[in-house]
Amino acid sequence: MGSWVSKPQVQVLLLGLDNAGKSTLLYKLKHNTCVSTVPTIGFNVEMLEARKNRKKISITIWDVGGQGKMRDHWPNFYQNAGAVVFVVDSADQERLNEAQRELERTLRNDELRGRPLILLANKQDVDGALNVTEMKDRFNMRKICQERDCFVQPCSASTGFGVEEAFKRVVQVVKLSSEPGAVKDNIRDTVHYLRTNSKQ
Repeated sequence: MGSWVSKPQVQVLLLGLDNAGKSTLLYKLKHNTCVSTVPTIGFNVEMLEARKNRKKISITIWDVGGQGKMRDHWPNFYQNAGAVVFVVDSADQERLNEAQRELERTLRNDELRGRPLILLANKQDVDGALNVTEMKDRFNMRKICQERDCFVQPCSASTGFGVEEAFKRVVQVVKLSSEPGAVKDNIRDTVHYLRTNSKQ
């Protein structure tokens, strides 16, 4: 009998304020279609396959709601995160400071120390969107990237511009877990925790 070897598994967090375009990005990536979404109450989770160093890997992407009350639950997802993808509506000037504060608060968590960060400057198709240089300055990337791999990717979830490139960048920098089983167990525990607490 041949031995069965499971693909390395990795967990990626898709975070950002409400209305940043996280779910639209996720479904554009998964199904290559533009899906009209409603604000995510709780989370969406999708599995994608990719190649890293010529090996197939399985990536579980957690798209967690970005409303104020949901952000309190973000730390429940940090434990086995291999990378953080933070989505920003780069055309919403009024909420950029709020997005910056939430990103900095997220990255201060010990469980995310050294984890790669991909900052997605979404809605590049909208007039007034900040470009990559402006995003780097606005989010003080030089400071927050001192101890981690960082990259700013311009994209548009609605048109698909930059979405595939963003995913390729995630695959390049993501940290693989040495214990794939632990990641799967954590996913099950996280789902159970959130379902239990959302009923209260």
